[in-house]
Amino acid sequence: MVYQVQDISTVTGILERAEKGEDISVEEGIYLLQQDSEVKSAIATTANNLRQKQVGDTITYVVNRNINFTNICEQHCSFCAFRRDADEAGSFWLDSSQIISKATEAVEIGATEICMQGGLNLQAKINGESLAYYLNLVKEIKNKFPQLHLHAFSPQEIQFIAREDGISYEKVLLALKEAGLGSMPGTAAEILDDKVRNVICPEKINSATWLEIIGLAHRLGIPTTSTMLSGHIETKQQQIEHLAKLRSLQQTAVANNYPAKITEFIILPFVGQEAPAPIRSRVGRDQPDVAEVLHLTAVARIFLGNWIPNHQPSWVKIGLKGAQKALECGCNDIGGTLMEEHITTMAGAQGGTYMSVENLQQAIATLNRRYQERNTVYKYL
Repeated sequence: MVYQVQDISTVTGILERAEKGEDISVEEGIYLLQQDSEVKSAIATTANNLRQKQVGDTITYVVNRNINFTNICEQHCSFCAFRRDADEAGSFWLDSSQIISKATEAVEIGATEICMQGGLNLQAKINGESLAYYLNLVKEIKNKFPQLHLHAFSPQEIQFIAREDGISYEKVLLALKEAGLGSMPGTAAEILDDKVRNVICPEKINSATWLEIIGLAHRLGIPTTSTMLSGHIETKQQQIEHLAKLRSLQQTAVANNYPAKITEFIILPFVGQEAPAPIRSRVGRDQPDVAEVLHLTAVARIFLGNWIPNHQPSWVKIGLKGAQKALECGCNDIGGTLMEEHITTMAGAQGGTYMSVENLQQAIATLNRRYQERNTVYKYL
């Protein structure tokens, strides 16, 4: 079906059907993204109404710590200001004592989660095995702090381990789960369109591999999140098709009664202030267009909410005020305390790296909504 962009009655019809609980199509999602300011407020209102129906008015947060254990990486993604070569100034690789020290600080402030990701460091091996190194990371934290939920290692990292050791993705995931891995971040998704990936991250896994590893994690009982890197060279059609792939992935998990599913969706707007020059000049801005992010946030709730009910903004990327606005455009979670964050901050993000529980609670309270601490898989604490 072809829609005329200025057909307001069509927007009304789409929104009315969405509010009745129907899934919208890819074409309808693209059409909503194409709308100008005249109807963006109506789209945001529908997203907010759906959020209320699907998950209620309570806004959740998690007390966590983010640990980037190394920025040494074999890949050269065009949007990344985080990676370094091993002998380059600014490179780092945390040892066990540093990681445990960071985890200890997290426990002292009441953290329930450690989120851990790093660059693809070819030296990260024990006795010549990458899996042994990653298993050691998990075991050291879990042995010291068994109560912590370990949310770690993107599909890209899983593929890297499997490739380096010549083993299957399933073997990697099962070994990490047995060691104590609780869930997996759905990062490295960027845009699930290989035409885009071939430009912004040609060395990364392709879309099919990302979807395969996430789907396998669900089948093996490992929950995951889902993300989208937006606002660079992708089109609105590619944005919606990305959402459609996530929705299909979740529908498969539900239809097959897999023991785990996608727990949340997060938009990660492109921050280009310190990114390599070619992508910076092509995108034409250093910081996210918050209004554009909020519109995408609203459409994402309308498109995904029946299947992925928890939506979270990135206060690191769009600031706390931007995150508050996102909570009125379909989001129901404000994210975590983080304590530190290197990947986005090194790209030039201005949202900060740490948010206290009190700051998160105050930000929620100003919206006259109830706040509630949760764990990684959205159980109230």
